[in-house]
Amino acid sequence: MKVCFACTHRFTAAEWRCPRCNWTAEIRDGVRVVMPAAADGAGFDAGFFDQVDKAEREHFWFHGRMALIEYVLDRFFPGADTFLDVGSGTGHVVAGVRQRRPSMRVTAAEAFLDGLRLTAQRAAGVELIQTDALHLPYDAEFDVVGALDVIEHIADDGAAIREMVRAARPDGGLILTVPQHRFLWSPFDDYVHHHRRYSRAELVRLLEGAGCEVVFATSFVSLLLPAMFLARMVRRARPDDPLSEFHVSEWMNRVGRTLLTAERWLIRRGVSFPAGGSLLVVARPRTR
Repeated sequence: MKVCFACTHRFTAAEWRCPRCNWTAEIRDGVRVVMPAAADGAGFDAGFFDQVDKAEREHFWFHGRMALIEYVLDRFFPGADTFLDVGSGTGHVVAGVRQRRPSMRVTAAEAFLDGLRLTAQRAAGVELIQTDALHLPYDAEFDVVGALDVIEHIADDGAAIREMVRAARPDGGLILTVPQHRFLWSPFDDYVHHHRRYSRAELVRLLEGAGCEVVFATSFVSLLLPAMFLARMVRRARPDDPLSEFHVSEWMNRVGRTLLTAERWLIRRGVSFPAGGSLLVVARPRTR
């Protein structure tokens, strides 16, 4: 069901017009604008989305994360027909999901129009919704709700997770990735406005508090953790370029891709890494 942004009435009509109060979500340049007051790029430097877009096309971490998302999507939600990506950024995840499952209805929800414009260029057939993670206009609508490196940007991460749980169908679930380990904090986290890096226990508590059961969890970027720690210590001492970790050489990309491929091979065979630069969890709503 859709949720009216003006009066919170639930409705199932195909069009975005509330039958109770007549609120309508307008379309601008192919984007359904549900929350027009959301800032367009506020909090990020000019060109940030372009830099992220370039990194997502080239950097081993983004490729490794996408492959892991595809694995858990196939393993835990093989029959899913609908997918919502909350905080969809530049659209690489929804484009990957759309390519893997062409018949799936895929929706990208993002507060910043800059990100949705890039998504429109690469992800044909994806519904584009301008809103933020604290104001999702859905109730029991999607088989899978993803928040891929999103909730660490939100002060009230618990409220965001509750919104995602509401948007998921009772027999559906959530896929989340977050940055892990406070000791890895660096100028990069400050630059991209992270509120926190998580421990596994913290994220599990948040999900359980929102009425979910965690059915799968693993760290990743685990084999590279010692190198990542040393690199971040260096960047703390020399914080001149907070986005320097987006820039890796070709040989580093090859090494990174090889190690993340090895991690996925182990994860597929039942290994749950206890530590790593990032953490992935799959959760299902408890019976409502």
